[in-house]
Amino acid sequence: MKPEPYPHPRHPNVTLWDLPGVGTTKFPADQYLEYVGFEKFDFFILVSADRLSENDAMLAQEIKKIGKKFYFVRSKIDHNIGDEQRSQREYDEEKTLQKIRDNCIQGLEKQGVASPRVFLVSSFDLHLYDFPALQDTMERELPSHKRDVLILALPNICKSTIYKKKEVFRSRIKYYAILSALIAAVPVPGLSIAANSGMLVSVLQDYLNGLGLDEKSLEKLSNAKKRSLSDVRAVMKCICSGKDVTKEQVTMMLKHSVHPTVLEAAEGGSKLLPVLQIPIAAMLSFTSIYRVLTSTLDSLSVDAENVLMEALDHK
Repeated sequence: MKPEPYPHPRHPNVTLWDLPGVGTTKFPADQYLEYVGFEKFDFFILVSADRLSENDAMLAQEIKKIGKKFYFVRSKIDHNIGDEQRSQREYDEEKTLQKIRDNCIQGLEKQGVASPRVFLVSSFDLHLYDFPALQDTMERELPSHKRDVLILALPNICKSTIYKKKEVFRSRIKYYAILSALIAAVPVPGLSIAANSGMLVSVLQDYLNGLGLDEKSLEKLSNAKKRSLSDVRAVMKCICSGKDVTKEQVTMMLKHSVHPTVLEAAEGGSKLLPVLQIPIAAMLSFTSIYRVLTSTLDSLSVDAENVLMEALDHK
């Protein structure tokens, strides 16, 4: 076996790696990281469907030596919960989860791992148990320039994830608006309209992909939840949701984006010297792009939350 990469389908700069098992004669823990090329990984997730083993603990110690982050994940919690429900007369889910977590932590501490963090995860229902906590921990411990990339690549498991994605997208709007204003200041007929339309198509499509509102993501969701695509679409209101963004769409959106007072200012500016028309054009372009992206992002985030609630209501 060798490390197997799985590039993210929407974010090519995000890659998950499936690494071979550690602890065999072929992959001893003390040589394992060098073999897999540890320097290219940002962090390691050590996954076990049963108890975390001595080899897991040894690998964690080696990862710690090289200064990388690592997280222990106990998977298939659904099975353990089901077994406990069948075997106990007075079943308490929280006590069962804490018992599993404590057993994992105690086992790792006996192997010399200080203060291990163990996350209990369901393979089918990511919003349950500790996956949200794992997600928050990874975000918090990544360098800031990689944090936004991780946030956008994560699945929508709860409203807070959608909110974080929205804030990442929102933080970039001013840069698109400034770029639009700079282009508008270039006195080339038709350049600003063409550039703004192309920019909006690209940015709004990124919003759809990141928020899970593109057609492929919605089809995948409807199949997974055994719901018709029309039922999923019914909870969405934004004109961009669930379809490819077109230049015709964004042209119409631009026409309705500028406040009347701005148009009045532009009209007044057009009667002035040509040199004064340039800042007016830049202001109009900045305002149009900022308004379109802000209002559309707000609408799309509401749609993403509605789609999430629809999915969770029909598990």
